Amino acid sequence: MIAFLSGLFVLIWATGFIVAGIVAGRADPITFLAARFACSIVVFAALSFGARAAWPREPRKWRDAILAGMLLHGIYTGGVFWAVSQGLGPGLTGLVTALHPFFTAMLAIPLLHERLLPRQWLGIGIGVAGVALIVAPRLVGVVSVPVPALVAAVLATLSLTLGTIWQKRSKPDMDLRVNAAIQFIGAFALTAPFAFVLEAQHFDGSPALYGALAWAVLGLSVGGISILLVLLKRGAASKVAPLLYLAPAVSAFMALALFGEALAPIQIAGMVLAVIGAFTARS
Repeated sequence: MIAFLSGLFVLIWATGFIVAGIVAGRADPITFLAARFACSIVVFAALSFGARAAWPREPRKWRDAILAGMLLHGIYTGGVFWAVSQGLGPGLTGLVTALHPFFTAMLAIPLLHERLLPRQWLGIGIGVAGVALIVAPRLVGVVSVPVPALVAAVLATLSLTLGTIWQKRSKPDMDLRVNAAIQFIGAFALTAPFAFVLEAQHFDGSPALYGALAWAVLGLSVGGISILLVLLKRGAASKVAPLLYLAPAVSAFMALALFGEALAPIQIAGMVLAVIGAFTARS
C-alpha cells in the first residue's frame, strides 16, 4: 500500500509544474493560490462535516496545523509561483527545490533524531545530480539570475523542509480531513493579504484557468496533500522527501505527452539517476 501511495503521490505532485505553466499569464500567482486554498478549505470542511469528524478543541492542535499549512502550502507554493513569475524560470526553480531532500536529511537528524545510512546520503547526492541533468536543457540561454526570485525559491524550499519536519514532529492525532482543512486555513490567511496588497488580483476566467484551479484543488490539494500527510504519518521524513526527485522526470513525460516537448538524451540520463537516487535514499 505504501509503495502504491508513493507512486500516486509522485504522479500527482508532478502535475504542479503543468498547473504553474497554465496559470502563467492567466492569473496573478498569489491570487491564484489564495483562490485554490479557499476552495480547498471548503472541500475539506465539507468532507469533515459530512463524515462527522471531530474538530480539535485544544489551541495547541490548531496552532500546529496552521503552522504546518503556512510552511507546506503558503510559503512553499507561494515562493515557487512568485519566483517563476519574476523570471527565475521553471528549470532553475526545479533545481533549487530539488535540494529539499538534502535539507530534510540534514535537519531530520537533530530535530527528529533520524539516523541516515551512508547509502541514503549517496542516494541524495545521486538524486540531486539526476534532477540537475533533467533541468539542464532549460537553463540554456540563461544570462542572469534574478536574485530576489532565487532567494524566494531557496526560502520556499526551506519552508517545505521545515513544514515536512514540523508535520512529522507535531504528530497530529486529528482526522486527516480536519487536519488538511486547518492547514489550508493557515495557508489562506498567509497568502490572501499578500495577494490583496502586492497584486492586482488578475484572473482572466478562461476555461483553461478554471480547469487548472479545479485540478489544483481536487488533485493537488485533496489528493496529493492527503497522500503526503499519510506518508509522513507512516514513514520517516527523510524517506518521504526523496520521492520529490521523481517529480521532474514525471513532469517531463507529461510535457512530452501534452505539449510535445522533446526529451534530450541528457534528460533521459537524469531521469535514470533520479530514480536510482530516490530509491537508494529511501532504502
